[in-house]
Amino acid sequence: MADVQSSKGQRRREQIMNVLKRQGRVTIQEVVERFGISEATARRDLELMEKSEPVIRTIGGAMYDGMNAVRELPFSEKEGLSFLEKERIAAAAAGLIFEGDVVGLSGGTTNYYLAKLLKTRRGITVVTNTVNIAMELAGSDINVVVTGGMMRHNSFECCGPLGEGMISQLHIGKMFLGVDGVSSTGGITTYSEQEAQIAKAMIRRSQSTYAMFDHTKIGRTSLFSIAPLTELQAFITDRPLPQQLASIAHAHGIQTVIASEEQEASL
Repeated sequence: MADVQSSKGQRRREQIMNVLKRQGRVTIQEVVERFGISEATARRDLELMEKSEPVIRTIGGAMYDGMNAVRELPFSEKEGLSFLEKERIAAAAAGLIFEGDVVGLSGGTTNYYLAKLLKTRRGITVVTNTVNIAMELAGSDINVVVTGGMMRHNSFECCGPLGEGMISQLHIGKMFLGVDGVSSTGGITTYSEQEAQIAKAMIRRSQSTYAMFDHTKIGRTSLFSIAPLTELQAFITDRPLPQQLASIAHAHGIQTVIASEEQEASL
């Protein structure tokens, strides 16, 4: 019986994929009406498809990403990419955090490494929308505020109106934001619409926002915008910026922190 159900679900997801290829996007309500399934089943189908197909989950549905060669990777795969650079960037970020700070941490592997470095510190409050970062800090002397919401399985980030509503009541001093792309024209961007929305909410409630990225993210523009460069106070990266991006950063008073190999050695 379970095999029959699995086969039926697979055929339905193949049909949803065909709709996405034709239309470019689909809503949860469309899936419910076309295939006579519950909203919970429709959401589960789209979440399964996002893991194995060129599909990006959006608020209220999904969109086809077959024309985009660069895809969002699960956290477990991201963790193995440029990990030395990310550790150096995390160490540089940790050097900007002091006792008494209220710090915001978005998702991503660099912020996960940053959370590991903060575990031995005292007198710091961390606000995060990310389950694995909250768990990493559990049992430490760090005060942890978890914003809540619906968790995305690719990144462990909690998103949606529940989390955004809670963030609107908070005051964050320094926001450390992992991004999928940074460019002079596109600003900072990400693959996920839900993560872009929660990041915007955290930026609005922060005094300073630090965008963290390794050199592979420079010049890339992912699908969803988080913020223009003018909303940032600092870049934390692993190599000097290209001339155009460096000039824009200087013009807008954006500090650039270049992580060094010495910082990696101090981990």
